[in-house]
Amino acid sequence: MSQDQVEILQRALKREKAARKAAEKILEEKSRELYFTSQKLEQLLDEKSSQLQGVFENIIDAYVVMDLQGNIIKFNEAATKLFGFDIERESVNVINLIYKEDYEYAITSFMQLQSNGYFKDYEARVYTKSKEVKWVHINASVIFDKDKNPVAAQGIVRDITEFKNLEIQKEKLLSKLEKSNDELQEYAHIVSHDLKSPLRSIHALVSWLKEDNINSLDKASLKNIELIELTLEKMEQLITDVLNYSSVGSDTSLREEIDLNGLVSQLVSILYVPENIEIKSLNILPNITGDKTKLQQLFQNLISNAIKFIDKEKGTIIIDVEDVNSHYKFSIKDNGIGIEKQFHEKIFKIFHSLKKSKDSTGIGLSIVKKIVNLHEGEIWLDSEPNVGTTFYFTLKK
Repeated sequence: MSQDQVEILQRALKREKAARKAAEKILEEKSRELYFTSQKLEQLLDEKSSQLQGVFENIIDAYVVMDLQGNIIKFNEAATKLFGFDIERESVNVINLIYKEDYEYAITSFMQLQSNGYFKDYEARVYTKSKEVKWVHINASVIFDKDKNPVAAQGIVRDITEFKNLEIQKEKLLSKLEKSNDELQEYAHIVSHDLKSPLRSIHALVSWLKEDNINSLDKASLKNIELIELTLEKMEQLITDVLNYSSVGSDTSLREEIDLNGLVSQLVSILYVPENIEIKSLNILPNITGDKTKLQQLFQNLISNAIKFIDKEKGTIIIDVEDVNSHYKFSIKDNGIGIEKQFHEKIFKIFHSLKKSKDSTGIGLSIVKKIVNLHEGEIWLDSEPNVGTTFYFTLKK
């Protein structure tokens, strides 16, 4: 080997040694940096642990600390109980706890944690060690060192599995109830039609019988036929009222802004009001959001009732309204026969009528109460026999 070749080889070896030393130096610096970061994190966690040990151990919800790669560093007792892992003996990464269908949502939330330094009200499913699926609610934040560098993350984890299961059951029950209501409504219409058809046939037959034998029937027979006709009319009205009662609340989606002043004025113009009865409003009625048809039923029933039970030579019906924060309070006052105190609650129950007549089925005020409840209000009355009655009711604005 020539002297030149020896010198070239020596220079190559020298360069290799220098490169190796440089690499060892870089590796040593990186190891030292990683060590110091680890020590800093442990020191920070030790400081936090010593300061908040009582809170950490006794908090009801699970408390979790992880590094920025998702490796769990610390569990409190509640977290150990919730997830089933002993992190002193086994390594756990939060990625492995995420329920497969919630993975994308979890990653999005983790990115939000890194960018914003926190996330709130995260709800998703997680796996426990035994592969049981749990619903959890999490609020999390980043942990910073003294130099404001992010070193870890912490989170409060609440087990909401039972609440979620109840919520799911509630949704199923509501869906089942809605279906049952639809079926009941359909059944009510079918029964109404099936009952009314024979009633109308009987009514027609009785009328023909009366017309064909008008000259041969005595007064008692004619009176009995009239009673049959009245009974048939009352039965048909009863079927209609029962159908109306079952319909109230079946559809709450038909809500719109309603001019009650115009609605009541129109009602008064089409109702039969005897000449001796005056209907007046003390104040202009407001606009409210609700179901127009049902509100029309409400005012029509109360005003018709007032007309029906006025026994004075000069009758008065006074309609008024008062603004009471979130609701309007309405009143319809008459100077009719009045209602004794003992019946004030009973009259709102279905089929309860104080005055038996062909015009009353005992359902009208039950319908009124359902409509008021549907509009998040209440109804009550103040009355004195032989003096008059005032019905009060509230409707949400």
